[in-house]
Amino acid sequence: MKAARFMEQGGDLQIVDVPKPSPEKNEILIKVQACGICHSDNFVKQGAMGNEFPRTPGHEVVGIIEEVGSDLTSLEKGQRVGIGWHGGHCFTCDPCRRGKFINCENAKISGISYDGGYAEYMTAPYEAAAIVPEDLKSTEAAPLLCAGITVFNGMRNAGLRAGDTVAVQGIGGLGHLAIQYANKMGMKTIALSTTEDKKDLAMKLGAHHFIATDDVDAVEKLQELGGADLIVATAPHADAISSVIDGLGIDGTMLLIAAAGDDIKVSPLQLLQARKSLKGWPSGVAPDSEDTLNFSARTGALPMIEEFKLDDAHKAFEKMMSNETRFRAVLNMEM
Repeated sequence: MKAARFMEQGGDLQIVDVPKPSPEKNEILIKVQACGICHSDNFVKQGAMGNEFPRTPGHEVVGIIEEVGSDLTSLEKGQRVGIGWHGGHCFTCDPCRRGKFINCENAKISGISYDGGYAEYMTAPYEAAAIVPEDLKSTEAAPLLCAGITVFNGMRNAGLRAGDTVAVQGIGGLGHLAIQYANKMGMKTIALSTTEDKKDLAMKLGAHHFIATDDVDAVEKLQELGGADLIVATAPHADAISSVIDGLGIDGTMLLIAAAGDDIKVSPLQLLQARKSLKGWPSGVAPDSEDTLNFSARTGALPMIEEFKLDDAHKAFEKMMSNETRFRAVLNMEM
């Protein structure tokens, strides 16, 4: 089969021919239809999370089950499934015994612990597979298995109530989905971006208000709107996140889902009096992916995508890394 692989640490993606894999007794073999390209795939290139080389990246995978392992009864050949960031768990460590599979001490990551979806076929543990609803295109569903679930699952676990005010910091791969989800969840939705350039897009996506943070005092504007019950930090810029913490209302929460490399600056006094909090959230497991996919299918909250052939994986990866894709790059194996 054909695959796009990082052959060595720091090297470029290369299209190579490799043997088609066979599933172990607790795995499935998937004929890949689509795979999203995520900024986190750069971790694979750099070996930043300890992956081996060569390695095929890809953790936003949608495809058809072609073969099931001998021990499996819950999945069948012909089902369309998705594989996200969480690529499997051990079931036996203490977090797993308590049902916290996302915190498994021996968790696998798709495209890092094992070869991912930049390929015509891949194998994955059965517990990593999410059923994809029929009325989503595979290319639309793929980014929802990382960008989508991270936003949706984080927001729905942040203690929101219908009608709350949600501000979305950053209108990119995560933010353009967060705006849609907040609107479809029934929230008063505020979009935060540095300039007016993305105002029309933000309003079209479902924002009720727009704040250009380079032009006005974002904290002042948020407080004029009653203060945010939730600020979803989707752009990985620590200074930008720190600058809007005071825009939270009483009992407001800053939801950190952007993997900013620098420290966020906040003093206890900023949080104490109004009982504000900072909350981090990882992506989720397969049932969370299914909830995300089904919500998107019901409400029409879908990613904006740019499609590429597998042969153009390097071009797609570089375009994503240079922030030129609006907003999610997807490998379409059927092109």
